[in-house]
Amino acid sequence: MFDVIQEDLEAFEPRLEKAIVSETALITDIGMHLVSSGGKRLRPALFLLAARGGASFDRARAMPVAVALELIHTASLVHDDVIDEADTRRGAETTNAKWGNQVAILSGDYIFARAFKLVAEEGYDSSVYVKLAHLVCTLSEGEILQDHTVYQIPTSEHAYYERIRKKTADFLEICCELGGFIGGMSPADTAQMAEYGHAIGMAFQITDDLLDFRRSSEDIGKPAGHDLAQGYVTLPVIRALAVLEKAERTELATLITNPKMTESEAARALALVRGTDGLDYAQKRADAYLEHAKNALPAGLDARIRETCLMAADFIGRREF
Repeated sequence: MFDVIQEDLEAFEPRLEKAIVSETALITDIGMHLVSSGGKRLRPALFLLAARGGASFDRARAMPVAVALELIHTASLVHDDVIDEADTRRGAETTNAKWGNQVAILSGDYIFARAFKLVAEEGYDSSVYVKLAHLVCTLSEGEILQDHTVYQIPTSEHAYYERIRKKTADFLEICCELGGFIGGMSPADTAQMAEYGHAIGMAFQITDDLLDFRRSSEDIGKPAGHDLAQGYVTLPVIRALAVLEKAERTELATLITNPKMTESEAARALALVRGTDGLDYAQKRADAYLEHAKNALPAGLDARIRETCLMAADFIGRREF
């Protein structure tokens, strides 16, 4: 999909590995474990794609920001796994499962710090630092909101959108915005790339939430229904609560607000949601965001960059992992 930036992505991997090396062997081992476990590299890819669309792309200048974005994402996942008490991610042991919570938290902190050190050493415009700092703030806000609302019925659908904006959409928006800026796009085109990133970010998280209902444990690298069992009330559930008859609505509400939900209760909750149009409703919302993303792309964008941006949107809409 990302053929147009393939050489950039090939140059990115060794830079990422170099960035997580520490004088402390254990930290290097943890970093290599995280890097080798894979990942879609969607955030640096979107950044590099937007940067390639500018008039003054310079790989050497762009690369530290690309690496920093992936480091920030990696650090946030390490912390997420501690909060969620997760044992696996992408089919591999999580840092907390392998080394314990304390080491995992401190490792996440180290990776955050490495990201900002990497950018500071390059002497970018201060707006780059401001954007990255804003990104970490909104990521933290999103996680706090999510943690504060577990096992609770959302007050509105809007509350769900606000949470996923902070968790995911703001991140992809900043990737595209920084890419446009570093690559030399005009302010207007940079703003349009940011709008594209925001819209695919919203779609990405809705699609991710749908996977919890659609796929098996083997497909997604974590237990099916894991989010539901963890108390995360996502769009399919919100829709189900709006359309179920009173008796089943009450049953579902009781199940999803129970912190001691059993496997059989989680399975029943999944069945109730799957029995409504909740999944189709959420998919239509994701599709609407993707259509908006496609329409937001700058008119003068290079044809190959545009085509790849469209392919990325299509991938997000149909992804199964």
